[in-house]
Order: sequence, then structure tokens, then C-alpha cells
Amino acid sequence: MATDYYTILGVDKKASPDDIKKAFRKLAHKHHPDKQGGDAAKFKEASEAYAILSDEKKRAEYDTYGRVFSEGGGPGGGAGGFGGFDFSGVDFEGAFGDLGDLGSMFSDFFGGGGGRRGNRVRRGRDISLDLELTFAESIFGVERKMLVTKNTTCATCAGNGAKPGTELSTCGTCNGHGHLRENRRTLLGVISTERLCETCKGSGKIPKEKCATCHGEGIIRAQSEVSVKIPPGINPGEMIRLTGAGEALAGGTPGDLYIKIHVRPDGSFRKEGNDLLTQLKIKLSAALLGNEYAIKTLDGDLSVKIPAGISHGEVLRVRGKGVPTGSTKTSKRGDLLIRIHIEMPQKLSKKAQKLVEDLKGEGM
Repeated sequence: MATDYYTILGVDKKASPDDIKKAFRKLAHKHHPDKQGGDAAKFKEASEAYAILSDEKKRAEYDTYGRVFSEGGGPGGGAGGFGGFDFSGVDFEGAFGDLGDLGSMFSDFFGGGGGRRGNRVRRGRDISLDLELTFAESIFGVERKMLVTKNTTCATCAGNGAKPGTELSTCGTCNGHGHLRENRRTLLGVISTERLCETCKGSGKIPKEKCATCHGEGIIRAQSEVSVKIPPGINPGEMIRLTGAGEALAGGTPGDLYIKIHVRPDGSFRKEGNDLLTQLKIKLSAALLGNEYAIKTLDGDLSVKIPAGISHGEVLRVRGKGVPTGSTKTSKRGDLLIRIHIEMPQKLSKKAQKLVEDLKGEGM
């Protein structure tokens, strides 16, 4: 049998949004599971009803079909949350007004926030840096070392804040729990919440004697050298992520380091996929009769044979001299594309003019 949300809240089907809100307030206050005598099942049931009936679109679907189809709401529609219902969609702030972080607390309690705050793993701040490469470095890859000033784990005490050779004792503030429970009086009654113990930073232990280097914090501000391996063929604007190379945090995990790549343009080469494109200027005589040219490539000097009768704009292909497609020396590579540019003489000598006239006579 379909769930009757109006009956659950004790309101008529023609009830106004304000009537629905007032009814939910009353039931939430009565059944909240953190309140003495509360009923988690009934609180969940009332919250589910309010989530549907307080939303104009969902309420219209429910009134028409007896269930809700949009956004996976309604019975059986949500995968997460409390008892199969996703409470992240419940507007607790709208129901009770401005209650500070109480709305977030509800979401945490019912699974929308990934668990209670006191159990969350704290994480250090991410760092973003820019790195400029030469064109050749972006093609073949390179290893760079960078100096980064950041919060880092104290090497003297290995991050526990204690003087080397001394012991840790139980934190007296939280009695070794790493977090503190607080009772707060709200419209729902007395609500119990948890917060991280700032004395021990969530570890439950404090040093008997503080480390002289970090003064018991376990973290120091220092310059660290970071080695970055740039893969071959990287493009401008790409990001490299170094997990755990960001800011360290006492009692938590370090953040990540993000490196944004910039590439200085090359005057001779351009990257096109896995190929490299360059231009070679040749004389008219070389285009007609053929010749051999020495060109500079990213691999060094290369001798290129120009076939007789080549056209302006024609492209010669040198296989295996392009962009590496892997990270090892034996990786396959793209090709080097050489676009031919025939330089036409701006001024002809009398001898050259005669030769051209002879060619013209030959039908050329």
C-alpha cells in the first residue's frame, strides 16, 4: 500500500505550505532521535513526508500518481541516507528557520554529509603552481625539481609534536577520544554534537615534552623540494597532480599539489597530435631539379632529400621523428612533417632571364 504522507504529518491534502511546515516542526521536535524519548523511525518517516510535500513539483507528482519520480525521490527512489531515504534533499533550514549549522548537522547525521563530523578525516590545503617548459621539454618529457614553501610534517618528531625520546600522554581535554561532545539547546530540544579536540588535533594524545623544532605542533612552515616528472607530449594547460604533496595538517592527511603546465612556443616547430610540423624554404632550382638540405630538428641535424619537381606546400614525411607516444625510450613516435616553401626570386639577372626564356621555349 502506498505511503500516505498527509496522514503521517496529520494534515489535510489541501494544507498550505505553512501548515505542512508547522506539522513537521511539531513531529520533528517530538521524535528527534537525539532527544530523550525520541523515535528515529517516526522522525525518518516525518522527514520523508516533509521532503516530498514541501517541494511543489514532488507534491504535484505525489498527488497525481501516488509516488514521486523526479530526482529519485520518494519511496525506493533514493539509494543513500537513513533507512534507504536520502535526507540530503530535506530542507531543514527552511523548516526551522536560521539555525546556524543545524541543517548541516542533520545532513551529517542521516548520511547526506558522509558521516558525523567528528569522524571525518581532516585534510590539508591543496597547492597550485605554474611550471613553464621549453617546447622540446614538452615533447620528450623532463624531470624538474621545484622548491615549495608549505606546511610540512616536522622531521624532528615525525609529526607527533613530542621531543625525540619522550612519550605521549592521554589528552586531558578529550580524555583520549580525539573529539568533544557538546549538548546544544535548539527548537528541537537538546541536541548532542561532536567537534574535533583542538588540544590534541583529534589524535587523543599530547606530548609530555614538546618538540623544540615545531613547538609541539607537529607541523612546520618550511621550503620543500618536490620532484616532478613531466610525461612526453604534454600539452599547454594540462595539470599534473602530486597526491599528498600539498599542505600538511596536524591530525589529518596532507593535501595535493597541482602543477599547471605552460609551454614556450617554438619558432620552428608546431605540434599536431603526435606529429611535429616544420617548414623548409628551398630555391626554385631545387624544386625543379631536386637537392639535399640539412635541417635542424629536436633530435639534432637531419639531411632531407628534395625530389625533383616538388610543389609549393607539399609535405615530406620523416617517420619516427615526431612526438613520443609513451614514457620509455623504446616508445613509438609520431612523424616529422616538413612543409615545402619554394622561394621565388624577386629579381632575375640577364643570364637568368635568358635561361627562363629558354625554358619557356621548351613549354615549361
